[in-house]
Amino acid sequence: MFKSKILVLISLLLVLEGCSGISNKTPGQDPRPLVETSLKGKPFHNITLEASLKPFKQNDEAYFKKVASEMFTQWHSLLRHADTVSVMLWTADGSEILDYSGDLNQPLEWSKYIGNPNTEHEVGSGPKELSLHERAYLYMENPPDFTYKDLKLIVNTLKETGEAITGKPVRIGATFDPGPEFAKSPFKYEKHPEILEGSAMGHKSFVFSYATLNADDAAYAGFPNGIPGGTPFGTFFGRQSQHFLSDLDFDYIWFSNGFGFGMEPWASTGTIFTGTGFNADKLEDTRKKIIDFWSLFRKECPGFRIETRGTNLSTGVDLAKDGVDLKAIYEGDFNILPPPNSPWAALDGDFGLELVGYLSRMAELPDDRYIFRYYTHDPWWLNSPWLDRYGREPHDIYLPMSVARINGKGEVALPTHLNFLTIDDSYGNMPTQVPDEVIPHILKARYDAPTAPGPLVWVYPFEEYHQWARMQPDRLSEIYYGDWFIRQAINNGLPLNTVISTGNFKSALQNQPDLFDESVLMTIVPDAGSEYEKQLMEFVKSGGKVIIYGPSDRAGEEFLSLVNLRNDDPLEGEFSITGNYENDILKKKYPKTIRHDALFSGGGLRSQVKDRKDPYTRVLVKMSQGNHSRDALWVRQHPGWKDGKVIYLRGTNSSHFEGERLLEPDDPAKYFTGPSYLRYALKECGLEYAVDKRDPAVKSPVLSISRSNNGFFFAGYVPNTTVDHRFKFGQGAPVLLGYDTELEDGFATYSFPTAWNRECRVFVEQQNGIVSCKEMHSGELGITRRLQVSGLENATVRIYPDEGISEDEINFYLNSGYPWKTGKISSKKGEKEFGNSYVAEGVTGELLVSW
Repeated sequence: MFKSKILVLISLLLVLEGCSGISNKTPGQDPRPLVETSLKGKPFHNITLEASLKPFKQNDEAYFKKVASEMFTQWHSLLRHADTVSVMLWTADGSEILDYSGDLNQPLEWSKYIGNPNTEHEVGSGPKELSLHERAYLYMENPPDFTYKDLKLIVNTLKETGEAITGKPVRIGATFDPGPEFAKSPFKYEKHPEILEGSAMGHKSFVFSYATLNADDAAYAGFPNGIPGGTPFGTFFGRQSQHFLSDLDFDYIWFSNGFGFGMEPWASTGTIFTGTGFNADKLEDTRKKIIDFWSLFRKECPGFRIETRGTNLSTGVDLAKDGVDLKAIYEGDFNILPPPNSPWAALDGDFGLELVGYLSRMAELPDDRYIFRYYTHDPWWLNSPWLDRYGREPHDIYLPMSVARINGKGEVALPTHLNFLTIDDSYGNMPTQVPDEVIPHILKARYDAPTAPGPLVWVYPFEEYHQWARMQPDRLSEIYYGDWFIRQAINNGLPLNTVISTGNFKSALQNQPDLFDESVLMTIVPDAGSEYEKQLMEFVKSGGKVIIYGPSDRAGEEFLSLVNLRNDDPLEGEFSITGNYENDILKKKYPKTIRHDALFSGGGLRSQVKDRKDPYTRVLVKMSQGNHSRDALWVRQHPGWKDGKVIYLRGTNSSHFEGERLLEPDDPAKYFTGPSYLRYALKECGLEYAVDKRDPAVKSPVLSISRSNNGFFFAGYVPNTTVDHRFKFGQGAPVLLGYDTELEDGFATYSFPTAWNRECRVFVEQQNGIVSCKEMHSGELGITRRLQVSGLENATVRIYPDEGISEDEINFYLNSGYPWKTGKISSKKGEKEFGNSYVAEGVTGELLVSW
């Protein structure tokens, strides 16, 4: 006890010395802060440390304090950048809430297991060859027994210790999971199996939120006389949560693994989509049941904030396959935080699905809050993703943290909350190596987070998809297709990092008319006569660049005329591809056959160029089937559009359903991957990114290009490091800071590791040669940055300085050294289309730029 008090006192003294970001201003002191804690104006509202009870290996108050102190100390250098700190406790599977009787002396069933304890095999028994999903083990010999009173003590110990160490308010969250993981649950699997329906971990293994309960005469905190038959699960769970959270001093609750968002949180099929078709007749009833759950829960538990995990999928997919009306949930005044990015990319490398889910859910929000969640440890399944699944590579930090949304004011809005799943491993250990290695990457990603739209902006049809589901359910396949198509495109190198909803598009442009002057918009075909249709056409005619994808069956005549598009009879099946449009280089070429499945691609192929004599239209790709053909990709640029341009890609999903959880991409050795054309089409807008690899089966990299402080930030995941990368923009070849590149025909070429993240402020127009960009020291008062660009041969060099740097503050020196008294050359302001840049022409040798 004495040692524990000393430890907390020492921590408190550290806080008072200014190590936590508390104000250091006292009378007579220098008013300047001792440390910079602002993250350059990008602090987090809240950082959450998720943890199980496993680190509390002794049921002893002094030990509780020791563990709590270690938790907050390990993560202190990050927590100082948050307004509030939270700990989310994975006590069990949520059955501790369902079982709670109101007696704090009630024994607590908690997650003291490794593996699945809700199987036919008793914990620690059965043949050795059984997997952890078939049988569980105790995580340590003789784990402690806890009561609800002990849990309350842990909750309050975490609050007191955390506030002493961090100087921040500390919240504690409870958790509910609908599945069989984490702890034994007689309530779900013995007493009330009628609430089970989802099959994510076996037949009828997940609680579905809109279930009703059979009668039960046991006493519960919210139902002391038992549960009446027919009680909605939302009512029972809400009332139990109110008692549990209040009595044990919790501050909020987390809904895990898609709970509240549909029946099948991990699968591409559900209540509506069967894998062979859509049960549109079930849509309205299912949608209503889901919303009713939220209303029933909130009626019984009105005050505690709800934070949510959501599914592993996306807004459009959840809506079309499971009837999840995210718009109604967001607008229901339920005081929730929206679902973050899914942690499943750590498991299967499907960053396309992770990013599509994340972007589609942040396009609109209940308010301005949303979460980025990172998978450090798994306390149940014997893996610690940072150490094993990621191999200590930070791709799942830099990629999703380069993502941002644009709100209705035209502002870049970053995640306000940061979660870590979890800070303890399956044995209850908290290895310091993990926060020590992870925190620097998190901080760098936040320092470099976007401050402007990226080169590619997804205008997401959040409103349209929900309206179609309610008013035009025959368009469910179109809703389902859209997000899967973008998932495949991202997994094949589409550099997407920014999203804005169609609803926010107009107001954002009204507030900031030049917001997307340096960006290409990517969006669906707008509905005929809609306000968005008018906005989009005006954007193109005013000089904007837009890529349109998807079916055009409901397009208006004026828009069809703008794109030079007509619809013919639908075709599906196998097609041959005409048009050598890919810019990748392969030793074994891509197939010239593509498969278009109407069910998974929003209907059959109907698109054709309407006026083939139009001099402003160029057909880039055709798909042929016997005597029939369809125009798959074309570009149109009318001289009256002030350099505006529209590209139309009908789009083939190139995926199919094999009965497993997710749609499977078509065999790349047999069929061309249609969503790749989205990346190829970017070269029509001055952004070329190509990959060179051995054959089509080699996985392509995932790429993000974001804009921060007037610079370009490239982040990537390279699943196969034999792949080479080539870049060429309209302003030249990007020369990444700290890298050397061999220029080939004007392209910058690179070989990257599995995970990479680099700043770029230098673009070079030069055909060949080896060019590099290195950071130099200042060495001169008034100079904050100095870049050295070498290997130049009669080059045009374009520099993007930090925001706020004026023309008279930037200096160009050619073939000069310290103290740079000679060699200064002139530069000029770059063209408006390329943003805030400065250009030097005819440069040979070594260029040094400072500001």
